[in-house]
Amino acid sequence: MSNQPTGPHLATQSAPTILSLPRRGMRNGPHGPSIPSGPSTGGPRPAHRAIELGQRYELLEHLGVSTAASQDFDELARDMAEKTGFLYGFVNLFLEEQTFVGLHQPPPDSGYVTVGRTMTHDHGWCPEVVARRKALPLHDVHASPRFSGNHVVDAVGIRSYFGAPLIHHDSGTVLGTVCVIDPEKRALHDARRLRDLVISAGAQVMDHISPAPSR
Repeated sequence: MSNQPTGPHLATQSAPTILSLPRRGMRNGPHGPSIPSGPSTGGPRPAHRAIELGQRYELLEHLGVSTAASQDFDELARDMAEKTGFLYGFVNLFLEEQTFVGLHQPPPDSGYVTVGRTMTHDHGWCPEVVARRKALPLHDVHASPRFSGNHVVDAVGIRSYFGAPLIHHDSGTVLGTVCVIDPEKRALHDARRLRDLVISAGAQVMDHISPAPSR
């Protein structure tokens, strides 16, 4: 799979649909017209965002972590998706765009939407995870109007989302998230187990990025 960002476009009927996940102004998806995006999730102001972005880049460079797509991160995303039973899994660094350095998704001939490696900061639920610095379990995104008004819902047909932040243990810098998404909602009674699996996957990613010092 190419490591270059894929621009959003709809393929012909004979080819799989490939999206770089919804961007501002993209109104139609393969599941019908997208609904208007909801209000901002209350993320940092632009000046603060620029400072945080600089801190992320500086830390990633210090740790020797590439911002390109990685087979190791792809495998971690796949493992997380398989353990939770979700179709899609992501290791997501918050750079100029949300950048999926790790990605697992259904094969192109599965009939499900195939996504690219980037998404703008004002779409999806990961910005909320970064802002709140803790896990966000959405067993049914339609259960809350705050989270159902999102272009990702219709563009990819997503019904459930579980995400957790990637926080550097020494500096406290939030580098991004791990998350899983799926077109099927999940039972409320199973939400805690799924949340814990995603949190555990996030810890694995951070161990890969910045191993804890040995005692």
